[in-house]
Amino acid sequence: MPRIAGVDIPENKKVRYSLRYIYGVGPQTADDILKEMDIDPDTKARDLSDDEVGRIAGYIDANLIVEGSLRRQIQQNIQRLRDIRSYRGERHRKGLPVRGQRTRCNARTRKGRKKTVAGKKGVKG
Repeated sequence: MPRIAGVDIPENKKVRYSLRYIYGVGPQTADDILKEMDIDPDTKARDLSDDEVGRIAGYIDANLIVEGSLRRQIQQNIQRLRDIRSYRGERHRKGLPVRGQRTRCNARTRKGRKKTVAGKKGVKG
């Protein structure tokens, strides 16, 4: 199994899809890497030579922030927003949507499972 940037990429898939298993490499970046290295995007990852794998790994190390360092950078950015008590930082702290989405309905991904609040029973009056 080829190992690039500390990640085992699947060898039965085409290279353009296998590279996306690296955190921080998406569709556009994967295609850009392959174009820069002059590698056919439709070749399977197992068919790459050691030289090609080395060139891809070298390019990623030299030009991209991926995996652990990218995760750390994102966490530091979020922590900075929390520390300066910005609106976005407060939304992160409370576990609510950060980018202006509505919360009256939906937003379950950020808010978690429903917490049922006891309401009034039918009041006769």
